Amino acid sequence: MPIASDPGTEPVPEYAAWRKGVAGVLAKARRVDVADLPDEPEKLLAVQTYDGLTVNPLYTRRDELPEQPLPGAFPFVRGGDAERDVHRGWFVSQRFGGPDAKAVNEQILFALENGVSALWLGAGERGVPIADLPQALRGLLFELAPLTLDAGTDADAAAAQVFSILDGYQVADRKGIRVQLGATPLTSLFAGSEAIDLDGAIALARQAVARPETVRAIMVCGVAFHNAGASDAQELGAAVAAGLEYLRALTAAGADIADALEQLEFRFAATDDQFETIAKFRAARRLWARVAQVCGAPEFGNAPQQAVTSPAMMSQRDPWVNMLRTTLAAFGAGVGGADIVTVLPFDDALPAGELEVSQAFSERMARNTQLLLLEESHLGHVQDPGAGSWFVESLTDELAAKAWEFMQEIEKAGGYLAALQAGLLAERIAATKAKRDSDVAHRKTAVTGVNEFPNLAEKPLSEAARATSPAAAYGAAFEALRNRSDAYLAAQGARPKALLVPLGPVSEHNVRVTFTANLLASGGIESVNPGALDLAGFGAAAAESGVKLAVLCGADARYGAEAGAATDALRAAGITTVLLAGPEKAVAELSGAQRPDGFVTARMDAVTALSGLLEKLGAPA
Repeated sequence: MPIASDPGTEPVPEYAAWRKGVAGVLAKARRVDVADLPDEPEKLLAVQTYDGLTVNPLYTRRDELPEQPLPGAFPFVRGGDAERDVHRGWFVSQRFGGPDAKAVNEQILFALENGVSALWLGAGERGVPIADLPQALRGLLFELAPLTLDAGTDADAAAAQVFSILDGYQVADRKGIRVQLGATPLTSLFAGSEAIDLDGAIALARQAVARPETVRAIMVCGVAFHNAGASDAQELGAAVAAGLEYLRALTAAGADIADALEQLEFRFAATDDQFETIAKFRAARRLWARVAQVCGAPEFGNAPQQAVTSPAMMSQRDPWVNMLRTTLAAFGAGVGGADIVTVLPFDDALPAGELEVSQAFSERMARNTQLLLLEESHLGHVQDPGAGSWFVESLTDELAAKAWEFMQEIEKAGGYLAALQAGLLAERIAATKAKRDSDVAHRKTAVTGVNEFPNLAEKPLSEAARATSPAAAYGAAFEALRNRSDAYLAAQGARPKALLVPLGPVSEHNVRVTFTANLLASGGIESVNPGALDLAGFGAAAAESGVKLAVLCGADARYGAEAGAATDALRAAGITTVLLAGPEKAVAELSGAQRPDGFVTARMDAVTALSGLLEKLGAPA
């Protein structure tokens, strides 16, 4: 039974009992008296998001917000379609592209027969040659599978070809055909990628309005901001600001506000933080509905949403873990109400064939991730299942407010284009990226398989893979260290090594031995552990291993008695760098040659430290 209290009142006794239990656990863990803790000790368990929002350890009825209208009603927080097919849920999308139109067509038809229900097609400079689009789309039932184009600067030519195909397509309900032309001039300006210009996008929108099908010309791609390091609120706020810029351009060109609103669709990144992802898609609908309301057309404020699993969260190292990340992301996007969801293949961050698995296998895993959520977990059977959750509703509300605040900052700077040209967008997003990078470097934020629990025994990456390492990936700094280790391995036949020197019995040193080995491996440094030995044994182990780096691992109390002598023995055996796993204060009385050269701690800047160690071991940047 949930612990709750009435809205706006003091906590009921059950809450007080929970708070007392929290205080007891915290006091024990911090080795302090309960009286030394603050009056609300549970606040010590709260965490901050990159938007500065506080996520509390417990939500109760005191956090309850007014119930949102049902799906299909303004402000569309709970979804834009009141009659969505619960047996279908969201549309399962897959990316296609390549120069061979016949092969692409075969891939499309195979995917449609095996669970895909929406297409994301690269065309022109980004995939199928424009002239070959009829071949690539042969056999497609357009009314059943929404089509999204990605043609960059060829968007107008691709649209013309698709319109020609549709003109010859016979179907009774032409409005049931959904096509997104994928023009992204404004967000591509930020990303630095080639795209049709704004005037071209407006011209496409005019053509789209005149079509009998449901055609939207413009994709507001928030993923461009996400991949640069934006927080969720920054991604939403920048996307809404870009959407406003499009609306102004469309209405200035003569479109009425209803037609202008119906020419925009949004794409956002879904991450493995499932609750923030749920809240992001719910908040995005509220934000755009508010824009439509201010523009005088609230009933047109439901812009469709596409979700794509975050490219930035995908790792090159231990890439199989990406299957788990994309599962959580797809869950969050689907529960959050995205209309179309694309799950990237687990090896998307690697060159084709790097893992010696087929493209068909990778695509099947991505496709089946969604199908399992829909067909076996039945997530599509309920619209907005997070509604009413005190946590989800609070996070949605706070995220929407923060994103609106960022959008207003952009508007005060003169609008999206002015803020982009002034560097405001890049500056704000870079600051968030730097904070996230620091958290990853200090291992406050874990990237499994990269900065935590790395698998140093996995097959080294090829030179091609190392050269294409995504710079904006969350674990990019650690993966760059591993690249240096791989290069060293290729040149020397072995990885850079460090000797672990356990002091005392296993019960004393095991935790720090495990921690140190894990840390070193995240930088591509292999650990040599001879086990607990006496001083002479340490010297012999050092001489036998031939390494120049050693790390003392033990309890603080034992360091005071043995660290100095162990350091002497290691230096005498040829070790040039001796580190100690633990705080500097543990050996405060040591000086001279007996004093370790550095200290390995849980919250150190691991990237900087490991980079320096690789340099010393002969693996330069």
